Amino acid sequence: MSRHFTQDHEWIEVDGDGATVGITDYAQSQLGDVVFVEVPEQGRTFAKGDEAAVVESVKAASDVYSPVSGTVVEGNEALAEDPSLANSDPEGAGWFFKIRLTHPSELEGLMDEDTYKEFVAGL
Repeated sequence: MSRHFTQDHEWIEVDGDGATVGITDYAQSQLGDVVFVEVPEQGRTFAKGDEAAVVESVKAASDVYSPVSGTVVEGNEALAEDPSLANSDPEGAGWFFKIRLTHPSELEGLMDEDTYKEFVAGL
C-alpha cells in the first residue's frame, strides 16, 4: 500500500487497483468540529478533481475532491452517522470513500507524505 496527498488536503491510500480516500489531520484541524458529512454512494463515478463528498464544521462547509478518477465501491456510512470520526481519526476510521481507480497513472501527480508535510509547513 502507498499513501499520497493532494494540495486540497485529501489523502489516498492505494492497494492494488483500489484506494481509500479521506481528509488529512491538517484539514480537520482547520475545519474544527465536524458536524455533518455526506459521503458518495456506491457506483458513482468521478473524474480526478470532481467534488465527491461534503464536510461541514462549526467553522465552514467544504467539498472533498476525488484525488483520482474512478468508481466508488463504498462510502463510509459510519462516518456519515458519526461525523466526529473526521476529527478523532481523520486518517483511519474517518475515511470518506473507497474507489476503484480508472487511471492509476494519475497518482504520479500527487505528493508523498514527506512532500505533503513540507507543503503544510509552508502554509
